Amino acid sequence: MKTPVTVLGLGAMGTALAQAFLAAGHPTTVWNRTPGRSPELDALGAVRAETPGDAVQASPLTVVCLLVDTTVRDTLDGIDLTGKVIANLTNSTPDQARALSDEFVARGASYLDGGIMAVPVMIGGPAAFIFYSGDSAAYERHQANLAPLARPVYVGKDAGLAALYDIALLSGMYGMFAGAQHSLALMQGEDIPAVEFAEKFLIPWLTAMLGTVSGMAADLDIPPAPGTAGSNLAMQAAAFDNLIDTAVAQGVDPTLLAPVGDVLNKAVDAGHGDEDLAAMVHLLKTNA
Repeated sequence: MKTPVTVLGLGAMGTALAQAFLAAGHPTTVWNRTPGRSPELDALGAVRAETPGDAVQASPLTVVCLLVDTTVRDTLDGIDLTGKVIANLTNSTPDQARALSDEFVARGASYLDGGIMAVPVMIGGPAAFIFYSGDSAAYERHQANLAPLARPVYVGKDAGLAALYDIALLSGMYGMFAGAQHSLALMQGEDIPAVEFAEKFLIPWLTAMLGTVSGMAADLDIPPAPGTAGSNLAMQAAAFDNLIDTAVAQGVDPTLLAPVGDVLNKAVDAGHGDEDLAAMVHLLKTNA
């Protein structure tokens, strides 16, 4: 028999997690604040617990997927966690993860924090992965049990690291989406189908530009020689006004893009005009 597991929270993601456990043959106990949520799980063999305490006691491993950190604390408040492994996959900040780890460990649990790099439909599929950090022994003990959800990636004993990796990747995603949304807005109103523009030009262009991120990262690890920038920041800052002016002329709010120009100008003013985009990373660090 495979290891019994518990899932707390049956929103879209929590339901997908429970389905993946059930499909892999794990006896699965579920709990949700609103009883009867996701009735399809009943047909798959899920056991519904009346209280979160009952749910936690039913399994050695409890996977938590609730709304926010406060919801996790409220749900598990007063529950005996002695000897249990809590894998919290609720989106949180690194500091929240560390504080929750300290609290749950003090209450007798082993704690893993997780960052899900997938949308619900991807759970159980080959493209999904989940960052884990925290108790290394608990991770080694349950790595195989967590694998049906998504490829598990352990990033360190510091419980806040999974959240940091998660937030870093989401930040890159939202920045990319912001640029794509601005680009699509510019083309609205012209006699150019949005799908045609996106598939023929925008996606290939962004894909090609993503290849430069490795070079940017390399410049952070080993600073390049002066004057070797392929597209120096002084040139980019001078041309950036054209992006804003065109947006205004096209009736597009430049809010998503304008801060990039501000940082470009800040970099040039700070003497980084002959450097490449990696120089902007240093300027984003408020304690630099």
